[in-house]
Amino acid sequence: MCGIVGLYAKNDSIRQSLGKHLSAMLVQMGERGPDSAGVAVYNDAQRDIKVTVQHDDASVLDAVCDAVTRHYHEAIVRSRGTHRVFELNADATTASDWIRQQFADVRIMSAGSRIEIYKEKGHPEQFVADYALDDITGSHALGHTRMATESAITTSHSHPFSTGQDLCLVHNGSLSNHNRLRTVLKEEGIRFETDNDSEVAAGFLASRLARGESLQSALNAALEELDGFYTFAIGTRDGFAVLRDPIACKPAVLAETDDWVAMSSEYRAIAQLPGANHANVWEPEPATLYTWEAGSTPPVKAA
Repeated sequence: MCGIVGLYAKNDSIRQSLGKHLSAMLVQMGERGPDSAGVAVYNDAQRDIKVTVQHDDASVLDAVCDAVTRHYHEAIVRSRGTHRVFELNADATTASDWIRQQFADVRIMSAGSRIEIYKEKGHPEQFVADYALDDITGSHALGHTRMATESAITTSHSHPFSTGQDLCLVHNGSLSNHNRLRTVLKEEGIRFETDNDSEVAAGFLASRLARGESLQSALNAALEELDGFYTFAIGTRDGFAVLRDPIACKPAVLAETDDWVAMSSEYRAIAQLPGANHANVWEPEPATLYTWEAGSTPPVKAA
């Protein structure tokens, strides 16, 4: 089942209230995914990169913070729920690997110049309250509410999944060939934390992008190589994209005004946004890539 939301801000007013609007949308998707919830938020950093880590034990997180601030003297540390965000003057891959070497059981949720990922077990309404999402600002964000069907109800199995710098994916649907693809992608060096099929989809895109392919090319390849049914929302450094499989049996709605672009599994989430009653609302076509970012082109029909 699961629920997806996405919001792209076109002006400063929406950017400053991004978390408030995202929270309202996410709560509306609670009935589609009561097991867990998560968000990926994109905003500017005061240092070169950001690394978001998660652990259920606060004492472990304190130890991580102490180690990181000793190793990276200019580090900025921020706390939200069971997550810590480190802003560092460093290379994102190098910093992530160093944290993993020091604390093997700490989860790296995301790394990059702009991305932060927060996710947790439990009902989305409780997640929104516990993580105080209302005060988050940013240019764009994705959210997901999960009804677990193919893997365990844990924080790590929740969406979004990030397998590349500033890249994340949320997914409503099911893939049938994810185990075979996971084996292939591991041989290419893609790291997986769970057995969730959605993480394989994220890894597939990361692999393609690492070869120098465009996002459009990578998603065209996904249509050919990912067996199953799905609505994907993909976050990038500068915006987000939406893609449905060629059958398009999973629901999705898009809407746009002069102030924002939004997507969701159901219109009721979009209806929470200011000016929604005047928005251009439509259902995304099957096998068609929709992207929004600075200077983006109109929707592209996938090959």
